[in-house]
Amino acid sequence: MLKDMRATHPNLQFSHQLPYGAILSDQGVQFVVFSRSAFEVRLLLYNDINDLEPAEVIRFDSDLDRWGDVWSIFVPGLKAGQLYHFQASGPHDPLRGMRFNREARLVDPYAKALAGRFAKNKSGVIVPPKCVVVNDFFDWEGDRHLRRDLADSVIYEMHVRGFTQHSSSGAKNPGTYLGVIEKIPYLKSLGVTTVELMPVHEFPKNNFDGSDGGIKNYWGYDPLAFFAPHSGYASDQTPGAVVNEFKTMVKELHAAGIEVILDVVFNHTCEGNEKGPTLSFKGLENSVYYMLEKDAQFYRNYSGCGNTVNGNHPVIREMIFHCLRHWVHNYHIDGFRFDLASILSRDRNGNLVPNPPIVELIAEDPMLADTKIVAEAWDAAGAYQVGSFGCQRWAEWNGHYRDDVRRFWRGDAGMRGAFATRLAGSADLYQAGGRSPWASINFVTSHDGFTLNDLTSYSQKHNAANGEENRDGDNNNHSTNHGHEGPTADPKIERLRLQQIKNFIATLMISQGVPMLVAGDEVRRTQQGNNNAYCQDNEVSWFDWKLVEKNSDLFRFTKALIQFRRNQPTLRRRHFLTGATTNGSIHPDVSWYGHLGTAVNWHQSDLPMICFLTALEEADEDGTRGHDILAMFNSSSEPVEFMIPTAMKHQTWHLFCDTAGKSPQDVYPNFDGPQLSRNGINKAQPKSLVIFVSRVGEPSL
Repeated sequence: MLKDMRATHPNLQFSHQLPYGAILSDQGVQFVVFSRSAFEVRLLLYNDINDLEPAEVIRFDSDLDRWGDVWSIFVPGLKAGQLYHFQASGPHDPLRGMRFNREARLVDPYAKALAGRFAKNKSGVIVPPKCVVVNDFFDWEGDRHLRRDLADSVIYEMHVRGFTQHSSSGAKNPGTYLGVIEKIPYLKSLGVTTVELMPVHEFPKNNFDGSDGGIKNYWGYDPLAFFAPHSGYASDQTPGAVVNEFKTMVKELHAAGIEVILDVVFNHTCEGNEKGPTLSFKGLENSVYYMLEKDAQFYRNYSGCGNTVNGNHPVIREMIFHCLRHWVHNYHIDGFRFDLASILSRDRNGNLVPNPPIVELIAEDPMLADTKIVAEAWDAAGAYQVGSFGCQRWAEWNGHYRDDVRRFWRGDAGMRGAFATRLAGSADLYQAGGRSPWASINFVTSHDGFTLNDLTSYSQKHNAANGEENRDGDNNNHSTNHGHEGPTADPKIERLRLQQIKNFIATLMISQGVPMLVAGDEVRRTQQGNNNAYCQDNEVSWFDWKLVEKNSDLFRFTKALIQFRRNQPTLRRRHFLTGATTNGSIHPDVSWYGHLGTAVNWHQSDLPMICFLTALEEADEDGTRGHDILAMFNSSSEPVEFMIPTAMKHQTWHLFCDTAGKSPQDVYPNFDGPQLSRNGINKAQPKSLVIFVSRVGEPSL
């Protein structure tokens, strides 16, 4: 039944027109939505999440309920949990970019929660999940952002569902936010400081017609509602319950000293291109929310997903801005990783521009000042801005680090100089712009690509299960199978694969910058050679918890290297290494040597090398100066005798790590490993990394 609110409430008083969305008060709910071109907007109210038709339809008065391009109406008596959609009537003229559909049920762009599934009514109209009016009150019990410096972080990228969905997890609430809470002791034991959650804003969890068939969107990079946590990860499916479950997860992680970063996708939506459905933005103001081609019936596609969000339009900038504040202040989120962030550098015509408004706005907002902001500084249309994205506030996923470290340990020719540059913090990318080493988020693997196990076990991708005839996924992985494609019982191959995994982990943890580890790499999680498991909501992607016991030696090794990093301010410098001495110190902050102990000759680029790092001259905030560190890198296929430089022979050196060693002789967490021989010579096995430490001021025996 269509209602005009003034006909039934002639003395109705109206409150503010902003912010957008559904604003709950003691007297009822105010609904606020933007549409410039609509000539009528309606509010659809539902009684149940399974209802295909609304119980009540309320018409906004175009004269009295419209303020500029903002439609605002107050409905008395409504409470938290109320379900709703919008509808909008307006021009349907695709040639001019207008795609209004008066029958379409529209998700509120500012909805704080969704409930239910996609379905179709008898008329064939898609009924998306309902928007939920949310009560934002939550007892945080004094919780605040942890404010850990990014430079001191160890990031753990994980998928909420995949982390505990496997039957081996033993979780009471598998695949949920509450399931993550159950695994906090594991995260603390591993020693990571920060979890980076793959997308948790609401995205379609089944097909638009309500069926479960076809390709599933497991990763979640297909947003529907930017302000709403994904209800599919809630254990309680009561409308709105997801909000408190998500907040509870954040609060408990904070109580354990673990920060939460969200992977956010402001570059496209699930509405797709001109052939896709009208679910929200298309039906409210298509030409504002999306970048359109000159022929406005088509969408610019810099995301590779059919459409591109118009991030530098003032209205959309405001929405993104409000959204980030919403997650930070309503959910206590500690930071964001921006998927395909180079799209945010494009203007409304798709051109890359310097100092783009939305990028600057995010960096300069005083209410986001405590948050970490990280860019995936490329997009699907050829933009690659690693080293040049944004200002000093921005950090970046360092794709050069990933590629150079992979190629070095694979044994590619000519990689020694590039590898040393990545190890030292990628000054070539960040120093000239005034940024610090922490601008480089170092990673060898991410959700997008091989796991560490598969990087050392497969020379080719194996994505047939994705249904795209192995055409999807990156073909340039810099991987190697070490003699056999996939699993093998050959002990020599298995030993070398494990050794290479340790090389990657140890390199990651001793590099200047910020390390990121993918969930499961510490226990050899495999995706069976699939390097694009975006649709694999099954054991291919899930964390198999049996691996924690099966590969406990690798877990012990990883844990020790993480702790080593966290205890060594030498590895977490705020300034780039210079190779110079200061304040009368004996040694430069970093020195590079060949395996004979003489200064490295960078023109002989394929020889093994030594990196010597001097402990900080001044103690950090905890009074720790750390250790002098000698790292010997042998990426060749032959054993090498390393001779430490003469200047270091006066110190006592203890073995900390040898990736070729058999557990527990591969790492000595208490620095009680064997002492380096008096002649200063150490034999390093093929494809191995050996690390010695010397306590500051400890003389040679």
